[in-house]
Amino acid sequence: MDEKKKTEINFLQIVKTLLSHKMLFLKVWVITFALSCLWILPQPRYYATKVSVAPESATEKGGGDLASLASSFGFNLGNGSSDAIYPQLYPDLFKSTEFCVGLLDIKVQTKDGEISTDYYDYLKNHQKSNLLFWPFYKLRNWVKSIFKKPEVNIPGKDGKRFDPFRLTTETAEIIEGLQSCISCTYSKTTDVVTINVTDQDPLVCALLADSVRQRLQVFITDYRTKKSRIDYEHFKQLTDEARDSYDEARRRYAAYSDAHQDAFLQSVRTKAEDLENDMQLKFNIYTAMNTRKEAAMAKVQENTPAFTTLTNATVPVKPAGPKRMIFVAAMLFLATIATTAKLFRKELKEWF
Repeated sequence: MDEKKKTEINFLQIVKTLLSHKMLFLKVWVITFALSCLWILPQPRYYATKVSVAPESATEKGGGDLASLASSFGFNLGNGSSDAIYPQLYPDLFKSTEFCVGLLDIKVQTKDGEISTDYYDYLKNHQKSNLLFWPFYKLRNWVKSIFKKPEVNIPGKDGKRFDPFRLTTETAEIIEGLQSCISCTYSKTTDVVTINVTDQDPLVCALLADSVRQRLQVFITDYRTKKSRIDYEHFKQLTDEARDSYDEARRRYAAYSDAHQDAFLQSVRTKAEDLENDMQLKFNIYTAMNTRKEAAMAKVQENTPAFTTLTNATVPVKPAGPKRMIFVAAMLFLATIATTAKLFRKELKEWF
């Protein structure tokens, strides 16, 4: 019975103790409020924009309905797709260095119009930071400059600005910053791909979100139609060669016929028939190649996926963070809990 009374909590005594230390709480709140404001107010604001698209998947006949039903329960049956890159892998695609390198050349402009450049230069030279950390950034950059070895940026292939296979340290750091600002999620139940973009400027945020959507569509379209486009270029070349060969055969036949209009010799007639047959053969080859070329062109159009945009990119009006009032309130709450725990540390040992 004595042990039970010992562990009983006297709420009235707790309230009296708290009121007797109201000046302590006031000091803690003032100090916490000042430190919280000092920390959170210099933090640069950032904005968020999202774009939702419903991509068309390359679904094989007979398996699409079953795959869609299974995906609603969280199971993946390969999506019934013959594609190596299907919507479930789009989030992983955003982590690809090759895809991110292609985003560095996007043209961006700030809302105030003072900055108009590419995204690489924007991330490198126009990012705001907390003023409290400015001395540390300067010190870090100074130390890096002492031990940093000169690096040469190797240009990519086909006129590209960067080589994803071999990046400099600076470019790799910028790509890491880019990947932290852009994310992609896929919903198995609705087959909707959502692209989320955050940035310190609202206009840059919207421009980047729309550009990423377009780059994703171009990337997937190029992948889906790659084989069809190669086939088309192949048959186009064969068609051009067959047309040149047919034109040459037609010129030879016309020239020989014009030169022997009045000839009655059998050898002349036989030669003319041979040239005519050769011309007809070349024409048949040309016709066949042209048909294959048209079929390959139709295949390119057939394999081109359709992306239905559900949510367009818009310039955000309000910043997405940091939540300054919530942060300060949370710090005050934690400071109150910590101060209360310190006042009742002996009682807490007995209660627990």
